[in-house]
Amino acid sequence: MRTHAGPHPRPPEEPYSRAEQAYGRGRKPYEPAQPYGPSTLDVGDQPDRPPPQPPAARPRWVVLAAGIVAALALTAVLAYRWGSTSTPPPQALPAPSATPTPPTTAQIYAALAPSVVSVLAPDGTGSGSLGTGVIVNGEALILTALHVVNGAQDVRVMFADGTEAEALVVGSDPATDIAVLQPLGLPEVVVPVVLGSAGGLSVGDRVIAVGDQLGLTRTTTEGVVSGLDRTAPGIGGGAIEGLIQFDAAVNHGSSGGPLVNANGELVGIVVALANPTADGTFIGIGFAVPIGTAVTAGGAEIPQ
Repeated sequence: MRTHAGPHPRPPEEPYSRAEQAYGRGRKPYEPAQPYGPSTLDVGDQPDRPPPQPPAARPRWVVLAAGIVAALALTAVLAYRWGSTSTPPPQALPAPSATPTPPTTAQIYAALAPSVVSVLAPDGTGSGSLGTGVIVNGEALILTALHVVNGAQDVRVMFADGTEAEALVVGSDPATDIAVLQPLGLPEVVVPVVLGSAGGLSVGDRVIAVGDQLGLTRTTTEGVVSGLDRTAPGIGGGAIEGLIQFDAAVNHGSSGGPLVNANGELVGIVVALANPTADGTFIGIGFAVPIGTAVTAGGAEIPQ
């Protein structure tokens, strides 16, 4: 048996062992690798670093440029949204005003009724006439039909609140069959009618009549203007010209009552009806004196 005092020296030209070749040329087997660099866990072993510095302020021109760019971008967005930079944004259009609604017949009657009076004219024989009148001013002057009070010894009027008073005939016009009454007593509240104009009436316009038809006080009927500038028989065989023809029902007791338009304004005083028979009842044609003519009865215009 051969013994060796130590390892045999390797000749310098002898190639590396297989382990050395596998691990790396020039490196001893299992030799620890050198670290690649400091680890983030080795902060304590690193030299002190300078504190972080704040970022350098941007130049003023850079800030201004950024603001201009932002403004241009906003303008482009708005221009795209509204279609063109030259087209202004749509403006809200004002809403059209609502067309006023004419009052109903019930509303017209409620406003007109306090101005309507009943006219009683006994003739001394135990009979007499019954008619209607309408208050036309603050002095309580009343317009009615002349044939209602013509020849009466006593004329009395009854107001809407029940007040009854004697009345004087202070004006009359046989050519138009209109009389003007001045009551000698007044109710606590005098309500004159609103005066209108017959000049604006047209055939087909709505009209309303109020009167004591056949003794039925403040009867209200509605119709239309069915003709203008008509002629009807008057007092003493004469003729009344320039009348408003209408088809709202009127009968005995309606004479002297108001004819109002669709706004409740007085446009005429009822004076006659047409009937080819001797009955004297309404068959569809009534007549009224235009208010502009009626207020001049007796030669002097009634003060408003």
